[in-house]
Amino acid sequence: MKDLSIGEFTRAADKYESKNAGVYNICKKDYPDILAEIEKEPFQTLLDAGCGTAPMLSLLTERFPEAHFTGIDLTPKMIEVAKAKKLPNTDFVCGDCENLPFADDSFDVIICSQSFHHYPNPSAFFANVYRCLRPNGRFILRDMLMDNSVLHWFVNHIELPTLNLLGYGDVHCYNRTEIRELSRQAGLSLEICEKRKGLKLHAVMRKTK
Repeated sequence: MKDLSIGEFTRAADKYESKNAGVYNICKKDYPDILAEIEKEPFQTLLDAGCGTAPMLSLLTERFPEAHFTGIDLTPKMIEVAKAKKLPNTDFVCGDCENLPFADDSFDVIICSQSFHHYPNPSAFFANVYRCLRPNGRFILRDMLMDNSVLHWFVNHIELPTLNLLGYGDVHCYNRTEIRELSRQAGLSLEICEKRKGLKLHAVMRKTK
């Protein structure tokens, strides 16, 4: 599945932020809600997990020039395009979000937007988020949301396997019950778990221990 994701986003990298981005334009609709959440509390360090070509980090470096940012993505081509932007106070790493290559207690905030449904081992990702967050740090998750049981079954058993045959690396679309359980298992305190416009999940979790 990870190889499929790398292939998909290698093909998408050059058009990811263009007018011809196609289905990837859906990601732009997450940015205002993520920004509003980030602005609620001061921070110094932020990780964008599954940063792609860094469209969100481009916005954040302008809004918070004193903060330090890190972006990680599995696809080398995405990181190549992101690095070419030469964003200030920003580091980019090509790596796996299920095995974050960062020290414990590294970040005040971790964000993940429209990337989580590509991860084969969601529990490993959540555990790494917990490890890398500083005490009282926040995890802001945006993704597709499938709360309707029929739609949830159809998407995960019919639609996504079909997309995989076409070269896309989508693994699983979640409902709020699954997100609550993943949060609980990781030791994160779930503060917000909402359905937003356009079948979007908006979740905020905190490392309280």
